Amino acid sequence: MKAVKGNKVYTIDETQKKFYEESGFDILDDAGQVIAYGRGKTIPYGDYEVLKRENELLKQENHDLNEKLAAAQSVEVNGKQEEGDGKKAKAAKAGE
Repeated sequence: MKAVKGNKVYTIDETQKKFYEESGFDILDDAGQVIAYGRGKTIPYGDYEVLKRENELLKQENHDLNEKLAAAQSVEVNGKQEEGDGKKAKAAKAGE
């Protein structure tokens, strides 16, 4: 396994893992997958604000789409639901 921080890369064993993790090094397994992140990591506040705003927009969009879906499913015409279920039924038949 490896301990990575910046341009420093050390080959370590399981007994050294905790020390390097607490020193801020990311711990990678032999395949290069991160198995533990080092302590004390921070991100720039500007990046945080951008992600926070994007998260709020996506939550609002999700809420709006869920409302549209619920409204579309509740509308009935001649005892059958409008387009939403009709498309699903056609798709199911086409896939058989």
